[in-house]
Amino acid sequence: MSKELNHLTQDDITTIAERNDFHIAPFREDGETYGTLTWIWVVEVQGELYVRAYNGTRSRWYEAAIQQKAGKIKAAGLERAVKFEPVSGAVNDQIDEAYKLKYSGSPYLGSMISERAKAATVKVF
Repeated sequence: MSKELNHLTQDDITTIAERNDFHIAPFREDGETYGTLTWIWVVEVQGELYVRAYNGTRSRWYEAAIQQKAGKIKAAGLERAVKFEPVSGAVNDQIDEAYKLKYSGSPYLGSMISERAKAATVKVF
């Protein structure tokens, strides 16, 4: 896969958000090598994809995503080079609601809408 940015289309975002097979791999410290693909939850809010680190800001993939600001994702049969941006503020309430809708039956939901995970929210684009 080329390391050039393959922008996510709105169709990609919708398709990815509907599924539960999202994997993320930020670049390693060298900025060239992708890290190990890690399965995480993803939601869509206002046409954007958001993810959170279950273990908060000390999560290995989160630290790499914030440091490197780029990597790749694999989901819904797609593989894309993407950018990462930390998120804070009022949009987190909408992200909480999206998590509640998509993952309502999961015993992990409480952790994913906790302050710990909320502090490790990332926009994927």
